[in-house]
Amino acid sequence: MYLSRIQINPARRGGRKLLGSPQAMHAAVLASFPQDDAERGRVLWRVDQDAHRSRLYVVSRPAPDFAHIVEQAGWQTTQDTWAVRPYGTLLDRLRPGQTWRFRLTANPSRTHEGKRLGHVTVSQQQEWFLSRTKGWGFTVPEHDGVPDVVVHDRRTDRFRRGAGTVTIAKASFDGVLNITDVDALRAALVAGLGPAKGYGCGLLTLAPQGRP
Repeated sequence: MYLSRIQINPARRGGRKLLGSPQAMHAAVLASFPQDDAERGRVLWRVDQDAHRSRLYVVSRPAPDFAHIVEQAGWQTTQDTWAVRPYGTLLDRLRPGQTWRFRLTANPSRTHEGKRLGHVTVSQQQEWFLSRTKGWGFTVPEHDGVPDVVVHDRRTDRFRRGAGTVTIAKASFDGVLNITDVDALRAALVAGLGPAKGYGCGLLTLAPQGRP
């Protein structure tokens, strides 16, 4: 398994296309692997954006080759175009009782009469997340009764697929977690959390306490 990071240049036309279209980004990510679906397995990705940079994170079984993304949408003049690291190093470090900072972009939603409906309020999205953490192998500590998680970057993506329109409610979650079940957390880190994994949801990343 590998955890990869690549910088996307929003000043370039190709960068704007990828950042503005989950379908285009999904296709670009999958094009980074020559393997067929069975050999490649599940690929998770997430875009983190702030005022200064846009980064694409990818978790995959085989190592990716992002040369085509750099050529069309990356920063060709910098050395730090992309980085690929073995994911097992992190997975092997996890132990019950450890505390980590986390980030997740997810599709908080429910199924009603066969249709997936997105949660739209902050309280709904936070409850969706907190009600599932035990199954994902961790808890979120509270301070004065308030969970240590912030819901931000809430948005709705809409795009055409075939003859229909796909609507995905997204929210990002930043906070602190305590590991309760290492095997469950490792499975969540590898397989992803929640629905819409093909469109930039479900990739949970961890960082040591104190590191941004």
